[in-house]
Amino acid sequence: MATAKKPPVSRKQSSAGAKKAALKKPAAAPAPVQPAGTAKTARTNPKAKKPIAKPVSAPKTEKPVKAKKPKLVRDSFTIPKPEYVVLEALKQRAAGLAHPVKKSELLRAGIKTLAAMPDAAFLTALNNVPTIKTGRPAA
Repeated sequence: MATAKKPPVSRKQSSAGAKKAALKKPAAAPAPVQPAGTAKTARTNPKAKKPIAKPVSAPKTEKPVKAKKPKLVRDSFTIPKPEYVVLEALKQRAAGLAHPVKKSELLRAGIKTLAAMPDAAFLTALNNVPTIKTGRPAA
């Protein structure tokens, strides 16, 4: 019987091969096989990012529409002194009823009251107010 001859190996190769063999780790045991139907859903790459589970939210509902604030208009006007005194008296009356108001609130309430009147009552109220000269008073 003939034996197969190995090719001659240099010293460098033999010592390097021995070191590599000594450094090699034993082979890892194969992963256990799972029964059918229980396959892993995770990725096999441990460094890969895991999928982020999105929280389940309720169905979107429409947000209530916010009412826009009315744009304010700044104005000035001339009013006779006796009617201005009536405004101050009405402010005092409202304060006595535990509902303090500002002049602008009194004027707005008056406008709403006039707007709610029927035409005949509205004309009567307008006829009771004398016409005054517009503009700033003379100095």
